Amino acid sequence: MQETLVTPTLSVLSRSSITMQDRSSTAGQASSTGPQPSRPSVIPPPSKSKGWKSGANVRRMRRIIAEDPEWSLAIVPLLTELCIQHIVENFQNNPILKQLLPEHQQKVLNHLSPDLPLTVTANLIDDENYWRRCCMQRWPVCHVARHGGSWKRLFFERHLENLIKHFIPSTTDPAVILDLLPFCRNYVRRLCVDQFLPPVQLPLQPWNGELSDSGSEAEMEQPTGDHYQLRDLVAGLSHLEELDLVYGVKDCGMNFEWNLFLFTYQDCHSLAATIKACHTLKTFRLTRSKVDDDKARILIRSLLDHPALEELDLSHNLIGDRGARAAAKLLSHSHLRVLTLANNQVRAPGAQSLAHALAHNTNLISLNLRLNCIEDEGGQALAHALQTNKCLTTLHLGGNELSEPTATLLSQVLTVNTTLTSINLSCNHIGLDGGKQLLEECYMGLEGGDRERPWISLRQAQPTPQALVPSTKGAFRVPSMSPCPSAAAHRSHISPRGHKRT
Repeated sequence: MQETLVTPTLSVLSRSSITMQDRSSTAGQASSTGPQPSRPSVIPPPSKSKGWKSGANVRRMRRIIAEDPEWSLAIVPLLTELCIQHIVENFQNNPILKQLLPEHQQKVLNHLSPDLPLTVTANLIDDENYWRRCCMQRWPVCHVARHGGSWKRLFFERHLENLIKHFIPSTTDPAVILDLLPFCRNYVRRLCVDQFLPPVQLPLQPWNGELSDSGSEAEMEQPTGDHYQLRDLVAGLSHLEELDLVYGVKDCGMNFEWNLFLFTYQDCHSLAATIKACHTLKTFRLTRSKVDDDKARILIRSLLDHPALEELDLSHNLIGDRGARAAAKLLSHSHLRVLTLANNQVRAPGAQSLAHALAHNTNLISLNLRLNCIEDEGGQALAHALQTNKCLTTLHLGGNELSEPTATLLSQVLTVNTTLTSINLSCNHIGLDGGKQLLEECYMGLEGGDRERPWISLRQAQPTPQALVPSTKGAFRVPSMSPCPSAAAHRSHISPRGHKRT
């Protein structure tokens, strides 16, 4: 190994000594004989080493090692860039934004982290691109159109909704939600909460067979199912316009219990006081929450003479005739424009109460009573109300056990009523004759007029699933029976003009 290392060194030394000798001899001859023609010096080739790694060692010796391994050709950044980088890195402790030039502000905003605390960014940053990055980081799917087209509003509304959905009464500190009010009160206009968690219930002690005198009282002392109360929160939201609530639990899995979907009387009274105090509320929805007549009356009583309410949706509940009478009273003591009581237990008496209020109403433009059971008695009462009503434009009576007499009366009403533009009678029993008479009277009565013909839905108007298609001459032809019920239902969804509506 030593021979291998020494051999290249000797060869280099010998080669250098020969070169020096040639130079000295050449210089001596030139000084003695004068200028001589130069001749190339003969340098013998270096002796080859007999080591087995001699070539690798030569290459390793001739490698050039830089003095500074971190040296590069990158230029020094501008002082402006260094300042912007410093501001971004220390923004949480020292937020500087408004004092900068517009182009520098944009650079700072582009580099800020979406994870900065809201106490720093809420009232300082209005840039939509920054809030868009914050939203996309937390929620992969964002429908900004539902939030007025504002990413900042979307962030605060969904952030507040998530806090409410995961609030556990008697466990979560209410300050977690209320401390957010100073930062979101100016941006939240809509709250859509589809989950309210009940309090945590401890497992019951096993019964040992001995029941004391106070045993029944102990059973009554179980934790109640009251949920988070919205009163303090809504009172601090000065721009709230829409409230959409569902009292239930999502993704409960094997822990399913009916008590998880209980809307208690305490919840009802608290919610009634909340919506009564919110004078900016325009839309109130409480669906799929087992609201019965008593609870509906409590809620509607708080909405009487409300200064801003325009839409009320209590669909998919347990509201009957008493609740419908309360809703009819609300029509006379509010500026309500949309009323939805779909999928409840309203029958003919409730529909008659609504019809009485509708006859004298001048504000309501949409009434939805689908999936109830008002039958012909209630349907005819509503038809009579439409003879004097001059504001309703949309009426949905699908799935209400209506038959041919109601269709006949509605066909007569359509020749008088000039404001109704949409009627849905799907999933009833009006039959072929009732549907034909309804469309024929509508088509003939409005033929040649300037008013647009109303849209009528007759999907699955049993017992006859045929469609009624007006011909070019104004008469009606009945196509053959379709072997596919779904196709027949699709064809029966037509307007008097003959165009299919989907």
